[in-house]
Amino acid sequence: MADSDASNRVRATLPRGLIDRDAADIAAAEAMMAKIRDIYSLYGFEAVETPFIEYTEALGKFLPDQDRPNEGVFSFKDDDEQWLSLRYDLTAPLARYVAEHYEKLPKPYRSYRAGWVFRNEKPGPGRFRQFMQFDADTVGAASVAADAEICMIAADCLEALGIKRGDYVIKVNNRKVLDGMMEAIGLGGADNAGRRLTVLRAIDKLDRLGPEGVRALLGAGRKDESGDFTRGAGLDEPHIEQVIGLLSGVTAYALTEDGAGATHVLFGDGAEGQRLPDGANVVAGSYRAGGGAAGNVAAEGIQHDGLKELAEIEALVRAAGYGPDRVRIDPSVVRGLEYYTGPVFEAELTFETPGEDGKPVRFGSVGGGGRYDGLVARFRAEPVPATGFSIGVSRLLAALRAIKSPIVASAETPGPVVVLMLDRDADSMANYQRLVASLRAAGIAAELYLGDGKMNAQLKYADKRLSRCAVIQGSNERNAPGGPQVTIRDLKLGAELAKSTKDRADYLELRQRAQFAAPEADLVDRVREVLART
Repeated sequence: MADSDASNRVRATLPRGLIDRDAADIAAAEAMMAKIRDIYSLYGFEAVETPFIEYTEALGKFLPDQDRPNEGVFSFKDDDEQWLSLRYDLTAPLARYVAEHYEKLPKPYRSYRAGWVFRNEKPGPGRFRQFMQFDADTVGAASVAADAEICMIAADCLEALGIKRGDYVIKVNNRKVLDGMMEAIGLGGADNAGRRLTVLRAIDKLDRLGPEGVRALLGAGRKDESGDFTRGAGLDEPHIEQVIGLLSGVTAYALTEDGAGATHVLFGDGAEGQRLPDGANVVAGSYRAGGGAAGNVAAEGIQHDGLKELAEIEALVRAAGYGPDRVRIDPSVVRGLEYYTGPVFEAELTFETPGEDGKPVRFGSVGGGGRYDGLVARFRAEPVPATGFSIGVSRLLAALRAIKSPIVASAETPGPVVVLMLDRDADSMANYQRLVASLRAAGIAAELYLGDGKMNAQLKYADKRLSRCAVIQGSNERNAPGGPQVTIRDLKLGAELAKSTKDRADYLELRQRAQFAAPEADLVDRVREVLART
């Protein structure tokens, strides 16, 4: 080939942050999602599907990262000059769908949907620009009972997929508690919206970066392994300590009553989830242990509402039999999306598996969600409460493979029966097609080899296709004295035969079962016998 031809070749490579999926990946994901779909349906949720593309203004900008072009969203102009975007999650399109069909939908509206979402973000290990989510949402229910139900459905999904109790936890927090913290450290009001979001994004990276990484992002900023610098929130040291204290559990929160019967939020040293006795003499204030201003009434009111909701969720899930080993309150949960307004949830896997370097690693978060009471209201005059949960399909699938989940293992179905093509004249090819058609008519997946390889190459092809058996018919079989025959080769037993160290009698028996002749009329029955072998 001339050099000029070589220089014109197109490079066969994917853009960064994208992956291909093979048949095994697709089958495993579909098996996993079938289980999730069963749980969602069990709770009374119904399916809905929205398109990949929405008007950019309908999606809004709520992503946690803005260090990429188009602020994390893939966007383009239509021929009518309208801006369109690839959806970055399944929640914003749902809000548009509910608002558009509001009058005809039942309220509350309980739905689930699965689909690809797209983020124009910096790719990294485990961080892709196209990935699949599987969501369940309740729109039109203001009660925290809807939030408690989302926590329960998340726990049930993980257990239905074979993740043992104790190997996962659904963590719950409330954005109102965090909003109160922002008020207490002087970040309240519209003028501080940008800094508040920077603080929330920093907190949301606790699992990935650890306390010191979060501390840097709360301060001046942080340089990552690649040398890229992320500007921080610019908090002073006392306020940084206050935030870190809340995340680490050094600063615990609880609802309690003072001697006058008034309810207050207490922040003080204690264990995570601490409950103080009713009637305790508590001085009203916010973050007194962390150095914040005491007596911040606005902060205290917001925190009180958030903590009351957390207490109600905890009571509801416990009444339903979900203990703290399955659902628990955790002050470190933030969720990076800006549209959350109340309770937020995160599904975390707690078991460890060996990493590529042999050191133990944890999968961490495989899903999350929360209450977003303002999202549908962007399209309508009246408020529309909503809450939901999203499962990260690819990440959860990787975890199921790590624990050798039988749901994933059994999804890897064998390939089709391959009918070999040994003779290529017109009559022989017509006969091979007839054999393949008879298998398909009996409901057996089958294909005729259509390549150019000889017999050994065709058998190798069948192995790569994960076929259990191959059908062979040459001129000897076709012209057998007692009538046309076929030779059926059990490829699994054939592989065992090649490695066999048994005595001669066992070897001969295995060889007889691994490859045998049968009348052409018995093809379907004999193939079924092979496919039924374990």
